[in-house]
Amino acid sequence: MTETVVGLPRRFASLVKLEHTVFALPFAYVGAFLAWDGVPRGRDLLWVTVAMVGARTLAMSLNRLIDAELDGRNPRTAGRELPGGTLTPLQVGGLCVLSLGVFLTAVFQVDPLVRWLWPVPVVLFVVYPYLKRVTWLCHAWLGASLGLAPVGAWAAVTGQLPWEAWAVGGAVAFWVAGFDLFYALFDLEHDRAEGLHSWATRFGERGVFLGARLHHLATVGLLTLAGAGLEVGILYWVGVIAVGALLAYEHSLVRPGALRRLDAAFFTVNGVISIVFFGFVLADALAS
Repeated sequence: MTETVVGLPRRFASLVKLEHTVFALPFAYVGAFLAWDGVPRGRDLLWVTVAMVGARTLAMSLNRLIDAELDGRNPRTAGRELPGGTLTPLQVGGLCVLSLGVFLTAVFQVDPLVRWLWPVPVVLFVVYPYLKRVTWLCHAWLGASLGLAPVGAWAAVTGQLPWEAWAVGGAVAFWVAGFDLFYALFDLEHDRAEGLHSWATRFGERGVFLGARLHHLATVGLLTLAGAGLEVGILYWVGVIAVGALLAYEHSLVRPGALRRLDAAFFTVNGVISIVFFGFVLADALAS
């Protein structure tokens, strides 16, 4: 009983890779701070945080549940909780229901506009795991799912969705899709054998590097466009430069035929990017 009480939450946290929340949560805060042109109300930030945790947990749980059979046939993922047997489908299904409840609770505490839009991310979460079975554009769908983080936070604190919100959301979407192209290289041979689709299986290793560069150039371009439409200070622009420099560093870590540092490029640098950019947006808001 003690092992279950202590171990189950730990297995759930491992299932959804709780530490990877760093990829999305800081950009949700970016959307809230840019929307408010300063520091948003603490209550709104609290519910944005709860909504993000609920939404991300739902997305990851659905992904693991839908992909359990595929994960079991992939040597890289066969040890995950569902194919490995440390969690059951019923337990993960229960986590899906719980996280959906947390998400909806948070949604109904913020601006009414968000209450009408909540089905959109949920549909994206449900559809995403199936896309690699039919199209190499699955990365764009994942990017759109995470790109909603700043858009949703913007709507939550202001009840408005100006074009600048969509520009920031687009920047996040291209950023996520770009590094997901790299991530697909981990499973290139397995995906080809299974008949699964990705940018890597469609365009090969060199195509991944070209595609990721183009996606990340779009990220910097859209952050620049958003800043041009907002009343931001110098620290925001320093943040955009920092994002560009970190993305350039990420791309310097790996090259076709030399993927030894792919883990560092994917996990470490991208976590740093989201935190650093939010840090500059926060500093800019406090300085205004």
